[in-house]
Amino acid sequence: MIAHFLPLMFQAALCAAAVTDLLTMKIPNWISVLLVLLFFPACWIVGMSLPEVGLSILAGLAVFALCFGLFAANVMGGGDAKLLSAAALWFGYNISLISFMVTVAFAGGILTLAILVLRANATTVMAIGLRLPHSLVSAKKIPYAIAIAAGGILSWPQAPLLRLASLAH
Repeated sequence: MIAHFLPLMFQAALCAAAVTDLLTMKIPNWISVLLVLLFFPACWIVGMSLPEVGLSILAGLAVFALCFGLFAANVMGGGDAKLLSAAALWFGYNISLISFMVTVAFAGGILTLAILVLRANATTVMAIGLRLPHSLVSAKKIPYAIAIAAGGILSWPQAPLLRLASLAH
């Protein structure tokens, strides 16, 4: 029964990260830590094999290494790097990880274009009385957790762990 709540917990954590990033331009560490901590009992609940768990850890570490490089180059925020790495655990080291990453990249591109258009027209938008968060109007960065959440939610049916959760009885 609890296996059916795993996708909801995963998605809720991503949504919490997206909302906090939108409102504060920060992703609390507890969200990434929660995703990592939930991953291990989730593996046990759905009966993932030890090699599958190991490959998922490898996926998370590979994404972390890539994100760390982007963070060091000042291309990606630290919270985004941690969130993306924690979410990668849930997709494993297989084609679903690639699907997740590509979906995040597309969502990030759409998000970035939308925010750039919004920022270019911020005076007009605010003149009509819409109150928008600082992250959308004048921040120099993009609240990328929104794209990570969109990618995770759109890609979750392909994740082996989450697919196993939906099959568990």
